[in-house]
Amino acid sequence: MKLEGTVGEEIKRTITITANEKYSFKIINARAKVGKDISYKLKEVKNSGGKKYLLSVENLKKQSGRYHDIISLKTDKNPLPEIIIRVQGNITDIDPKSQKQK
Repeated sequence: MKLEGTVGEEIKRTITITANEKYSFKIINARAKVGKDISYKLKEVKNSGGKKYLLSVENLKKQSGRYHDIISLKTDKNPLPEIIIRVQGNITDIDPKSQKQK
């Protein structure tokens, strides 16, 4: 998951994690390895074919720079005890779309 944008801009991304009906699982815990530059929220949503989860991640970094973090989602299933979400942040002083200094 990439979080890219400029300093002062609200930068958020949301991904959907869907359990296969045949191999259903429940996410029982979520944690960030570092957690300094991001905040995250995990929400369970009812789905006709089982469960799905929305993982929202928001940038907290206030100055330009890059960072990496990992969000670990612990499940209740042995074949898949953990789901790893890699987060890459790239916060710049220049808007990457317009190439203008902010």
